[in-house]
Amino acid sequence: MNDRWTPHATVATVIEKDGQFLMVEEVSSGLHVINQPAGHIEQDETILEAARRETLEETGWSAEPTHLIGLYTYTAPSNGVTYHRYCFAAKAIKAEENAILDDGIIGPRWMTIEELRNSPNLRSQMVLTCIEDYLAGKRFPLDVITEHP
Repeated sequence: MNDRWTPHATVATVIEKDGQFLMVEEVSSGLHVINQPAGHIEQDETILEAARRETLEETGWSAEPTHLIGLYTYTAPSNGVTYHRYCFAAKAIKAEENAILDDGIIGPRWMTIEELRNSPNLRSQMVLTCIEDYLAGKRFPLDVITEHP
């Protein structure tokens, strides 16, 4: 029996354009929630590759990470899983025509900070924390991340 604690490694992007943030409306545990473009890092994928892929798969937008905002830990009360999130500031490149979104994704939404602060259906507290940290100017160069092959 394996009793080893194994947190889930995830990425998320904060993308601001014209005073709005690119968010994802999705279904989680049967509820419609708002999240950043976010998801799990896959085997043999770099952290930055995961951030680009997840943003595209969840929003239909290509994006390029510019800075690391921070590292976040969250234990979900719904399932007891601990998530370690690398959250990136990213630049929206373009909306890809005919992009296929992941299952459970309703679609992308551009939202203001006021809409997010007043939203009763954020997927977790990390959603707003990451954006507030971005707005507070937290930025670290991407080369703080070292990945060995």
